[in-house]
Amino acid sequence: MSAVDTRDDAALHSPLLYRLSIASLLALIVLSIAWEWFLAPLRPGGSWLIVKFLPLLLPLRGMLTRNRYTMQWSSMLILLYFTEGVVRATSDRAPSSWLAWCEVALTVLFFFATIFYLRPYKRRARAQTRTQADAAASTQARH
Repeated sequence: MSAVDTRDDAALHSPLLYRLSIASLLALIVLSIAWEWFLAPLRPGGSWLIVKFLPLLLPLRGMLTRNRYTMQWSSMLILLYFTEGVVRATSDRAPSSWLAWCEVALTVLFFFATIFYLRPYKRRARAQTRTQADAAASTQARH
């Protein structure tokens, strides 16, 4: 990566969207643990469903270091939690249903903050690919 790429990355970085992504991921981890441990566990005293937070730890390091590849696949992983939240919000009783709606809100916030954070980087990559393809085509046309 050249110095120009680093400057471009700094220009594309949106601190607000990045912070929203990180905050919603951390809040979802805390919610998952609290929900199944003491807020509204399936069984009194907690349930094994508490381990549902573990997959959320997988992208945490990459998210904190702003690894774009990690951010891309974590936006797909989060959809599993969105699905669980919708199912439990519509099938569980309160307070579990309220917590499920919180889970849905956090997953939606994470998904859109991450997607919109990545959007300028994707546009730049597409433009660079197009420029390289155009340069290769003009070089071939000369020969």
